[in-house]
Amino acid sequence: MAATDGAGLPLAISIASASPHEVKLIEEALDQSLIDELPDRLIGDKAYDSDRLDERLWLERGVKLIAPHRRGRRTATQDGRELRRYRRRWQVERLFAWFHFSRRLVIRYERKAINFLGFLHIACSLILLRQF
Repeated sequence: MAATDGAGLPLAISIASASPHEVKLIEEALDQSLIDELPDRLIGDKAYDSDRLDERLWLERGVKLIAPHRRGRRTATQDGRELRRYRRRWQVERLFAWFHFSRRLVIRYERKAINFLGFLHIACSLILLRQF
């Protein structure tokens, strides 16, 4: 799980097994944020289309979640203006492309998750240093 800013720089990063759904992992990723303040808005893909998640993030953290609706949803909760921001999702994908410059992250050699997370933090710091 990763959260980026408008330029694609990492804000929050976490790792988990592949079995839990992303809706359950987003709050853990925000807890492990690299900065003190959370952004006002989060843009997620269709997997984050959950009314309970929207409400929980807004009430507990003051973060508005923008995600396109899944096909077949009966009640629309967002208008097209907010979804225009979804067009910038490529910046998140660019962060994952920057992670692919680190061979150690592409081919996970580490057996322990804490070691992999450490290398992930090193890659984040190298990306941040390269930008400034």
